[in-house]
Amino acid sequence: MGSGTAGHKLRFVSDAGVFAKGGVDYGSRTLIEAMEIPATAKVLDVGCGYGPIGLTAAKLAVQGHVTMIDVNGRAVELARENARNNKIDNVTILESDLFSALDGAVEYDVVLTNPPIRAGKEVVHAIFEGAYERLRSGGSLWIVIQKKQGAPSAKAKLESLFVQVEEVTKDKGYRIYRAIK
Repeated sequence: MGSGTAGHKLRFVSDAGVFAKGGVDYGSRTLIEAMEIPATAKVLDVGCGYGPIGLTAAKLAVQGHVTMIDVNGRAVELARENARNNKIDNVTILESDLFSALDGAVEYDVVLTNPPIRAGKEVVHAIFEGAYERLRSGGSLWIVIQKKQGAPSAKAKLESLFVQVEEVTKDKGYRIYRAIK
């Protein structure tokens, strides 16, 4: 089950025009339950939305830091509000078209993403490539993707980039992959 959300009760506000406004979506929940976040990790959440994955990671990385990015300005506002409401301050939340708001430094131990499948395969693959470039050696990318939304091609792309790709769990058609650099 990974380290999951054990003992962390977080409350989130969301809004129209933001992914999964009706509550934390099943894919994100599955990723949150599976992901392993070391206490000192430097983490990047790509496409953070209103923040459920990244803010949970920040609770787990107690001596670490989480950078959260999203192209949607309203999502970024909500993620910041949710960080404040949950008294989480080891986060930086930025509006960013893919990785544009970040410098190119290789600095993350963990990258997390519930990728925007509707944005198309090129965008999803650009997320994988950008994650690879920014992960330190031995770091890992955790991703949730639905089988029917292209998990096999996503896995093939990950395998072309990363040293090791494993399917950590599958649940109701969702796959959690961990790709290690």
